[in-house]
Amino acid sequence: MSKTVKLKKGFDIKLVGKAEKQLADFKPSKTFAIKPTDFAGMQRPKVTVNEGDTVKAGTPILFDKAMEKVQYVAPVSGEIVEIKRGDKRKLLEIKILADSKISYESFDKFSGTSLESLSREDAIVQMTKSGVWPQIIQRPFGVVANPDDTPKAIFISAFDTNPLAPDYGFTLQGEESNFQAGIDVLGKLTSGKIHLNINADEQTPAVFANVKGVEVNKFSGPHPAGNVGIQIHHIDPINKGDMVWTVSPYGVCQIGKLFLEGKYDASKIISVTGSEALKTGYVKTYMGACVDTLVEGNLKQNHIRVVSGNVLTGDRINKNGYVGYYASQITIIPEGDYEEFLGWVKPSTTKLSFHKAIGLLSFLNKGKEYVVDTNTHGEERPFVVTGAFEKVLPMDILPTYLFKAILTEDFDEMEELGIYELIEEDVAICEFIDPSKNELQGILRNGIELLMYS
Repeated sequence: MSKTVKLKKGFDIKLVGKAEKQLADFKPSKTFAIKPTDFAGMQRPKVTVNEGDTVKAGTPILFDKAMEKVQYVAPVSGEIVEIKRGDKRKLLEIKILADSKISYESFDKFSGTSLESLSREDAIVQMTKSGVWPQIIQRPFGVVANPDDTPKAIFISAFDTNPLAPDYGFTLQGEESNFQAGIDVLGKLTSGKIHLNINADEQTPAVFANVKGVEVNKFSGPHPAGNVGIQIHHIDPINKGDMVWTVSPYGVCQIGKLFLEGKYDASKIISVTGSEALKTGYVKTYMGACVDTLVEGNLKQNHIRVVSGNVLTGDRINKNGYVGYYASQITIIPEGDYEEFLGWVKPSTTKLSFHKAIGLLSFLNKGKEYVVDTNTHGEERPFVVTGAFEKVLPMDILPTYLFKAILTEDFDEMEELGIYELIEEDVAICEFIDPSKNELQGILRNGIELLMYS
């Protein structure tokens, strides 16, 4: 039965630099990369190509020895120009110099009738060998799903409330048939429901408007209302022993296109955002694109930070770094490596803060957009109980005590306090408002790994 959920807890972070809804004329990227670090829980990555090899889009280049049937494939055709490793030969990225015209590996095509009669086993074989399977994420733990498992349900969040997040209605224009085909395939992977969660406060984009085979739920409220973990909590919470899968709207479309067209298509529209970008907008590229062409000549100043993703959960990359596998935006903001004398005590109209003692003036102008930098305005301090986390995390858990249980490696407490319902993106808003400046996302991942590998 469909639900309508109105959330009151949370905090919207309104920043300068939202992407204009138009395709910008950025130069196309020449190199692309797959980074194993994008896949939480990948234990033993094994490279299946060598430098100098030529590949097509969809050619396997990597797999995890812990789950060998799931292939990670090249997003474009071209030449493998570098297999970059770090300390202890840790695999960092596989770089591909793209062809001017992309060529594709061929996979089976399915029409309406053949797609309807497709078995679960055949769907999994096609998805795992073609490279689309990593779009499916397992909860708990937030890792690539195991195709040998069966989830109790599948969840799709059709909107994003993160800072400067892209508009799915724009990025997925014209993808209606691919999205429906993706839903049809996903329906074969679970005996439970597929939940499509939409924004109750905005008009539903065309790509989601007439989808069949899903249960539509409506959510309203401040960030993190768009996080799929928050939605799962209010629809069908995860208890110990439960398992659900999540897929992004882009991932659903990519799965659908694989079955309809018989190719692994990694093309995607990402947004260029942030206060320090001279030109914001959307650009059509491929997964793992190099950001050099998006940054070069597009900066208001040079002392900046480029983030693959949003400012809450994204990864810091170089000006010639690569967009992450799951990222749908890059964000360019000022670097914050400076000290500010008594900065925390001076009233200001330019600072964004959840805490009224610091950012009282920001509460008087709730619609204002702010320029934020990477300064934490203080160093790490003792972990104190303030009650602030409970005001921004719309879940029936006690995050402060959960973090303390993780730090003390109390397994029973971690489970009882709800760790199975969380991954990093769900607590990112807590990290943003934390007066103690703790890296809460890292703490949570440590707790998750303790449970996974114990």
